[in-house]
Amino acid sequence: QDRYSMSKRRIESGIATLFGGRIAEELIYGADAVTTGASNDIERATDLARNMVTKWGLSDKLGPLTYSEESGEVFLGRSVTQTKQVSDETAAAIDQEVRRVIESNYERARDILQTNLDKLHAMAEALIKYETIDDGQIKDIMAGRPPSAPSGWDDSVPSGPSGGAPRPAPQPGGIGPPAGEGSAG
Repeated sequence: QDRYSMSKRRIESGIATLFGGRIAEELIYGADAVTTGASNDIERATDLARNMVTKWGLSDKLGPLTYSEESGEVFLGRSVTQTKQVSDETAAAIDQEVRRVIESNYERARDILQTNLDKLHAMAEALIKYETIDDGQIKDIMAGRPPSAPSGWDDSVPSGPSGGAPRPAPQPGGIGPPAGEGSAG
């Protein structure tokens, strides 16, 4: 499969996918309980959006042009002969377009997860029970079936970081403790 030539649709789908974990945390546990776990995904999504706009000419607003922010030799992490390639106005337009791409795909991912909230909760429950889920279990969940146990799974052996004690279940409306935070009492 050719990974060097990707369509705009595929790149935007990748951006939306990268936000899935963060949005799932927000939907299940609430906005105040979102963790730093998705920081690398945010960085990767931002890089994809910036490359769409500045390198690959995939921006409707800025057109099929390449915008280089700087050129020159790099020494100790700094450009020695830094030359500006775009005006301040164009740089602002690039930033606005990158933000637009990110925000539209973030909302797209949120809409997909909200539409499939029952499946999101089923996946969360399967992850709590089995710690990992495979593609067969995901297919079960997406088809509305309970996920099958992984091969070799033994229900008599406690699992999870708390030695078998289940993590509190997420509450409807995004109210529930985030990973690693239970009630003190």
